[in-house]
Amino acid sequence: MGELEEIRSEISKIHERNRRVENDKAWEMSFTRRIVIAFGTYLTITIFLLMIGASYPYLAGLVPALAYILSTLTMPPLKEWWAGKRR
Repeated sequence: MGELEEIRSEISKIHERNRRVENDKAWEMSFTRRIVIAFGTYLTITIFLLMIGASYPYLAGLVPALAYILSTLTMPPLKEWWAGKRR
């Protein structure tokens, strides 16, 4: 029975790994992650712009944050198109 238990243990490890991979992938694609990164980007750029005395730092800080959001929204369709071209 030792071999059967070893196989069950290996299968259990594979299932656990798959769950972790699925959770990581879900996080990578999540709207929450995108918003957190966009907000962090906005905050960082805005603080930098305030430090250097730039004009309209609060408005200018939106540019890279919105560009990030836009780039993440276009990735899934581009990925599908690219995958279709490889077939």
